[in-house]
Amino acid sequence: MYVCGGEVPVLHGKKVKLRAMEAEHAADLFAVWSHPQVACWLAAPPLSTPQEAEELIAILLQMSREEESLRWSILGHDGHIIGSCGYNSWQLQGAYRGEIGCELLPDYWGKGYMREALELMLDYGFAVMGLNRIEALCHPDNIRAQRLFQSLGFGREGLLHEYRHTEAGFQDVVLYALLEGSQKD
Repeated sequence: MYVCGGEVPVLHGKKVKLRAMEAEHAADLFAVWSHPQVACWLAAPPLSTPQEAEELIAILLQMSREEESLRWSILGHDGHIIGSCGYNSWQLQGAYRGEIGCELLPDYWGKGYMREALELMLDYGFAVMGLNRIEALCHPDNIRAQRLFQSLGFGREGLLHEYRHTEAGFQDVVLYALLEGSQKD
């Protein structure tokens, strides 16, 4: 069972390193979260300043300490922050499932960075957290995200009508899920 005691583990891949978010990451993560090609897919109000990103990081770190959420900064091979990913939520008793989310700067799209970050995160979720099912929700028009999830072995389970409420109103989402043991190599 997952018990991190508030510690966010560092996960290493060939192209990326996942590490705990820190206040000093605020400017870099603001650049990711506020980028027009990224922000349009987020189910959250847009950020206006790096200070707001720092406040969001503080909230995410507190949620991690309380084992309600688990988020990482994604560092590229050069050590710069290029995105974030993590478990938005999870439930062990009675469900053994979690929901993931991820964002990446457009300059790094299509180069395998997010794929490797998600592979690290999925392995951690199944092997360490004890999850049996990992879900991903995405906007129906976000074809890039859908292709990524499918390439990792996620199956499309359906369209959830008016699942989220955003500044633009109610929004449909596509539900993808991956079961333990069904990951593609």
